[in-house]
Amino acid sequence: MAIDLHTHTTFSDGTDSPTQLINKALAAGISTIGLTDHDSVAGWQEAITALRPGISLVPGAEISCQTPDGISVHILGLLFDPSDTELMQTLEKTRENRHGRMEKIISRINQAGIDISMKDVLEQLSEGATLGRPHLADALVKKGVVASRDEAFTQMLHNNSKYYVAHYSPSPELAIKLIKEAGGVSVIAHPMASHRGRVISLETFGSLIDAGLNGIEVDHRDHSPEEKSQLIELAKQSKLVMTGASDYHGNGKLNLLGEYTTEKAQWLKLEEQASARRVVTV
Repeated sequence: MAIDLHTHTTFSDGTDSPTQLINKALAAGISTIGLTDHDSVAGWQEAITALRPGISLVPGAEISCQTPDGISVHILGLLFDPSDTELMQTLEKTRENRHGRMEKIISRINQAGIDISMKDVLEQLSEGATLGRPHLADALVKKGVVASRDEAFTQMLHNNSKYYVAHYSPSPELAIKLIKEAGGVSVIAHPMASHRGRVISLETFGSLIDAGLNGIEVDHRDHSPEEKSQLIELAKQSKLVMTGASDYHGNGKLNLLGEYTTEKAQWLKLEEQASARRVVTV
């Protein structure tokens, strides 16, 4: 049975509800699945309700972070206490800031002569979901501007695009600190996915490790074999857990559930670093 620690639902920018995600994971032979919607824990309860024997839930969130020089970094927080006030307030602040950012991106796209509105984007947003660029991509698809989410990001919405606008994000060091204080564990997601924009250097990992980073997402479709080898070496040198995950979003992205997974020994090593056992089973 497989362990996939990085997935998304309609509570952020995925296309499957938490219930659909659990059902698909069961069908795919996944025994342990991490629910990591962007800056949100809103999908946890539905996922827990949908659990059946044969699959366990690792509750988490993918926290949007930014370095002082503007590089986007995503930190997976897993197994943290959702009643931790400081972490929850940081996630809320990040979510709220996304609306102002989206309006600025739309304004830039409008200036280029493309007809798209905030209303168009919000129509793609499920109730309670975290707003993000994928919802803008879906609106552009519906308008016929592009053919798919992937095309929208390749042509218009990547981090180096003229339409790109940064938004409030904690530093990765702060996110790691808050996750740790909330009793959870932290894993840096797809750290060398350079096609998404600028990525941090291997040397930068020192400050993340000092902040308490627990693991590195090594196996990911956006890592080349050479990048994967570099991350494995770094993880071994720094005694960090190595994970693998699909980063599944449902329709519109190529990522398949369970296409990359975490070895059981690595998962157990990661889980034992949380302050309490928070994996949910039925």
